[in-house]
Amino acid sequence: MNAVLVLKLTLVPLLIWLVTLAGRRWGPAVAGWLSAFPIVAGPILFTLTLEQGPAFAAHAAEGTLLAVVAILVFSLAYAWASARFGVAGSMTLGLLAWAGSVAALQATQLAPGLAFVLVWGALLLASRLFPAAGPAGTGTRRNDLPWRMLAGAALVLAVTAGAAHLGARLSGFFAMFPVMGTVLVGFAHAGTGRGSAVALLRGMVTGFFGFAVFCVVLSMRLREGAVGVAFALALGCALVVHVAARRLLARPSVLPAAQATAKT
Repeated sequence: MNAVLVLKLTLVPLLIWLVTLAGRRWGPAVAGWLSAFPIVAGPILFTLTLEQGPAFAAHAAEGTLLAVVAILVFSLAYAWASARFGVAGSMTLGLLAWAGSVAALQATQLAPGLAFVLVWGALLLASRLFPAAGPAGTGTRRNDLPWRMLAGAALVLAVTAGAAHLGARLSGFFAMFPVMGTVLVGFAHAGTGRGSAVALLRGMVTGFFGFAVFCVVLSMRLREGAVGVAFALALGCALVVHVAARRLLARPSVLPAAQATAKT
């Protein structure tokens, strides 16, 4: 139990710290893409496996997979609301949209394969529905790292502590609570403007293709009981898709610029 507690209190805040630094080095789109890797949900599902068992975590992974749709609703709601409201208003509307989506999805029963197809279809659609927001800002708030890390640790503790009361499926949904949205996007919006927030959300959508692969592979492999193999295989498959999605989906945005340069 001591090792699990250390994992909860150190791993997730450390990963949030690294993503924040990466965003400051390479921009909000890269930060969003990195944050969509199983950076928070992965450790949560791992601790659920250790504490509640592989069968419980397999069901939770199914809920986490469907919850990607809810996080997409949050992302789009925040992006569109940010055209009219500041951080508080955009966050409120985004979280209300997320909660409504979770309530609807909680009553939806889909086989993992069908849920995977639904999520990938939603990801492809969502990438086309973001509003134009202008260029990302350049300024940053350098004193927000402790708050980001604290938020990540608090989420892990809250979800894992309530897992037995929430049940496996709802625990999976709460493993996908938009911690990266509320923390990274909120701070980006407040510190460098709406353009940075929307760019980060777009990057998250790109990263969720690999995340969906992680969830479906983990759910299937955990049913066989080999916890180490299940997580290693799920992470390996997710990493391949994660990198491929970044390269493929970034290509259309680069080609027009290259063609415009060639014409001049």
